Amino acid sequence: MSSTAELLKGAAELFPDEVVTQAHVRHLDLPQGAGKFALITLDNGLDHTKPTTFGPQSLANLNAAIDQVEKEAADGEIVGAGITGKPFIFAVGADLKGVELLKRHEDALAIGKGGHDVFKRLAALAVPTFAYYNGAAMGGGVEVGLHCTYRTVSAAIPAFSLPEVFLGLVPGWGGCTLLPNLIGADRAVTVIIENSLNQNKQLKGKQVHELGIADAIFEGADFLEQSLAWTASVLTGETEVARQAVDRGDGWDQAVQRGKAIADSKVHGAAPAAYRALDIMAAAKNGDLRQGFDAEDQALADLIMGGELRSGIYAFNLVQKRGKRPAGAPDKNLARPVTKVGVVGAGLMASQLALLFVRRLEVPVVLTDIDQERIDKGVGYVHEQIDMLLLKGRVNQDKANRLKALVTGSLDKASAFGDADFVIEAVFEEMGVKQQVFAEVEAVVPEHAILATNTSSLSVSEMASKLKHPERVVGFHFFNPVAVLPLLEIVRAEKTDDASLATAFAVAKKLKKTAVLVKDAPAFVVNRVLTRFLGEVLRSIDEGTPVEVADNALAPLGLPMTPIVLLELVGPAVAHHVAGTLHAAFPDRFGVSENLGRIVEAGKRNLYTYDSGKPEIDPEVAALFEVGDTVLTEEQVRERALDAIAQEIQLMLDEGVVAEAQDVDLCLITGAGWPFHLGGITPYLDREGVSQRVNGKPFLAPGVASVPA
Repeated sequence: MSSTAELLKGAAELFPDEVVTQAHVRHLDLPQGAGKFALITLDNGLDHTKPTTFGPQSLANLNAAIDQVEKEAADGEIVGAGITGKPFIFAVGADLKGVELLKRHEDALAIGKGGHDVFKRLAALAVPTFAYYNGAAMGGGVEVGLHCTYRTVSAAIPAFSLPEVFLGLVPGWGGCTLLPNLIGADRAVTVIIENSLNQNKQLKGKQVHELGIADAIFEGADFLEQSLAWTASVLTGETEVARQAVDRGDGWDQAVQRGKAIADSKVHGAAPAAYRALDIMAAAKNGDLRQGFDAEDQALADLIMGGELRSGIYAFNLVQKRGKRPAGAPDKNLARPVTKVGVVGAGLMASQLALLFVRRLEVPVVLTDIDQERIDKGVGYVHEQIDMLLLKGRVNQDKANRLKALVTGSLDKASAFGDADFVIEAVFEEMGVKQQVFAEVEAVVPEHAILATNTSSLSVSEMASKLKHPERVVGFHFFNPVAVLPLLEIVRAEKTDDASLATAFAVAKKLKKTAVLVKDAPAFVVNRVLTRFLGEVLRSIDEGTPVEVADNALAPLGLPMTPIVLLELVGPAVAHHVAGTLHAAFPDRFGVSENLGRIVEAGKRNLYTYDSGKPEIDPEVAALFEVGDTVLTEEQVRERALDAIAQEIQLMLDEGVVAEAQDVDLCLITGAGWPFHLGGITPYLDREGVSQRVNGKPFLAPGVASVPA
């Protein structure tokens, strides 16, 4: 048995529940008389909803297949070898369930070396090798192809990426070393760092080809047939593959610096993965593949044993599993069909909602407002956005025409909503206004219609309290921008019945949103957590801590933006209003900053100016401040904010606002863009000892997030 086979056999013993991928070898005669060809197909025997992955036994199976092909190549029996995947899937990388089980650095190192040892054999064969990216390819799936001599890609591929940095790893089976040497450092930085840290942005087949990762692109319908014909033309010399020269001068160094700037802007030095990847890429400039692979092995082992990766996997599982099977959702068979949607309001949020509903449900959507000008503006916005989708090729002309025809406006609620199955309000955040709107809507809608509110902080139960049928009212809290943030907080009010709630969840699924069931409590989940921690930052400023000190205090967490930038994004007036709502409910924990009140009264939307290229406090805002003489350090502000978050989350769990701590994390990841390397927040609070210090216990049971102490 070879050393690689022995290594993988030992590693496989650590992964008893691996979903094993087979590597089937078949032989075929290439077109044009090019010769006999060996084709390896990766297949885990499951349907396309269960993507092919690489665990130790799967790598061992591929290694055995290469044993066979290697002998055939050495004996002159074949002219080339290729690798492809089952329908719709090429391969999506390492088996993350197995990664969670690793407890020793040497075991993690063995996984890195095992992948390298198998994949690099493809480059060492006595015949040219070809990777045929026929479907989704991620991580190790991309990397196994990088070891081949040539690559083709299907134009129909929906997802192609190296997502490791997003999860807290590096592309450690050749990605950091081979990709920059193939397409240049700058393009590699885009794929490995920029796309990964941009919420794991995926490439399409066309982009894979344009970047130079694939040498040829073919349509999905006959992709493999066309790829084999192209392979024959390459092997016979009819087709010559030309690749752009790689800049190994200053351009390489500049690309790495660009990557570091991106990492700094996204994680602020708080997560090591991006920086480890960039270090390997910087060293890969000399083209020494062996040195690069060794560095990848070490980085993989170090990061696998770190808390960030464990939190990243925990977060990934939340989004991929818990997010698709919402805790507490009623039986889906209780849901009623929705064939028409009404939207009360025609402002920006209402218009965004109308666009989302018509795109996903493809049913009539009608907006109402207090005057025709507002309605025309709202409907016009939706039509303009559909035209933009047409220009981008996201919809064809027929689809665009059909969608636009489905969106209308009316001043008359009775005619607009008389046959609506689902009506959502998105009007001014004031209880009296919303109660009046619901009373008007209830008077004209059918008895089965669901009444939904997009309120961000008000009581849904109180909103429904004056209705004849409060049981059909649900909270449907979206996050701005609606098209980008996946979270939908579905609020069960005191009298909401199961059928209404089931319908809300069914609609959320069609909208392709991550739905989380929350109790009707002030500000629900995301806004309650954000307001609590933002309130602590503002309190420290009010007491006398300089704005820049308080604003930088949370930098070690690697949040998507600083507290003050978040305040600017939300809008001081909205933040002030939500703080007031929470102060009324919990006056002992939520304060209302008088300085923030002055900013709102003065009509200021931004606290910073950016004239110098970096954020500086606006002198007009500074002049409004009245502060004390207590000056805290960044560490003190951070401790205060983290303690407050830990306390508030525990109180929310005690109140039953959500089922478990995992739901809080899911909300922060999908509704506020909190990074995967934190796992939302509770794994971080556990790892740093904050939850134990504040609440006397961790949030997550041992093993739930697999985060080492």
